[in-house]
Amino acid sequence: MKPMQGSFQTIALGSINLHVLPSEKFKTTSFSIFLRQKLQAETVTKHALLSNVLQRGTSRFPTSVQLRRELENLYGAGFFADVMKKGELHLLQIGLDIANEQYLSSKEPLLEKGIQLLVEVLTDPALEGKAFPDKVVESEKKVLKQRIESLQDDKIRYAAVRCSEELCKGEPYALFGLGTVEDLATIDGSELYTYYQDLLQTAPIDIYCVGNVDSAQVQQILQKYLPSALTEAKRTELVSMISDSKPTKEQEKEVVDHLDVQQGKLNLGLRTQISFAEEDYPALLMYNGILGGFPHSKLFRNVREKESLAYYCSSQIESLKGLLFIQSGIEIGNYEKAVQIIKEQLSAMKAGEITENELEQTRATLSNQYRQQLDRPFDLIGYHFHQMISKRERKLMDLLLQLQQVTKSDIQAVAQKVNLEVVYFLRDKGGESA
Repeated sequence: MKPMQGSFQTIALGSINLHVLPSEKFKTTSFSIFLRQKLQAETVTKHALLSNVLQRGTSRFPTSVQLRRELENLYGAGFFADVMKKGELHLLQIGLDIANEQYLSSKEPLLEKGIQLLVEVLTDPALEGKAFPDKVVESEKKVLKQRIESLQDDKIRYAAVRCSEELCKGEPYALFGLGTVEDLATIDGSELYTYYQDLLQTAPIDIYCVGNVDSAQVQQILQKYLPSALTEAKRTELVSMISDSKPTKEQEKEVVDHLDVQQGKLNLGLRTQISFAEEDYPALLMYNGILGGFPHSKLFRNVREKESLAYYCSSQIESLKGLLFIQSGIEIGNYEKAVQIIKEQLSAMKAGEITENELEQTRATLSNQYRQQLDRPFDLIGYHFHQMISKRERKLMDLLLQLQQVTKSDIQAVAQKVNLEVVYFLRDKGGESA
């Protein structure tokens, strides 16, 4: 029997978890595979490089051209692989979006062909002996090196990364998710393949499927193609808990970097002490929305519009580490006044200075954002996986209900926990200090 629409069904395939959401809403079938790794210096660069190399081919389609041609044959299936930081975890994600054969005149078994290809990308990559092909590895090293080095060209992103590095100095989260150029230079095809083999045997693996499918059929096809060595492997559970690292600092730290910039980037790093798993997480969402999450928020209205101090000013949360970041672009000479006005907004939140209009606008905007996720398969996958790695079940519809129940006093209570720890400023090379 199919589970109720809107609910994932989890099936154990040995040590691998399959999560299926049958839904008649979608005309395509979306797949994601997640491999969890600890966020750690010794593996971060290999993990990022591996996601690039796995996209380059399988033993059946050993070149990028052949792999792309097969995707075109599968009615233009979409395919991607990438890495991301989620709390203290470094995730490798492989995704596939393919047409559902039920809506096509062709009787081609697209579901099975899609699953077969996805499993091959994961378990049967193109090799030279017992190594990834040197030509492929060297090519992808160049691509990844360019991505790492290009960070400094994107000043908004660079400032955000530097702020998180300073806030989480000494913690895994301070690591850049794409690794380092120094470590990249030492990796060859043999070393990367050894890492890949170890990852397949030890990393928690979750496979997701969303679409108008039958769970039993998806399970049956996967069991047909997944190697038994993979499903029988013993895996170490990895979750991301806020308690992994929650240091408190005695006073806020000011950090100033100098680069060739015309516009200053002012970023603030704060700890909220609240993660997705906590009871007051819905109140944290409301807090962030009122503070700087939307155009009606305090930061946008007071720093950007009222005082004309910033080209942009907003806030966002990292919900697995319990972090909050404020980002703004300012005239370099406005640094002190911008910091003062931003701190005034934080103080206003602590004092409970929240209007009914701010409360209701934020509630409506947040609810709309989450309702939109119900129409996007990969958002549904991402949200469910977020629950998995935080060890807290909070269904989307439950969260929507919880948002409606958050009060002004709940938000003020969250504000009391929020602690400013880092004021980071990226400015021009002309000034010696901010």
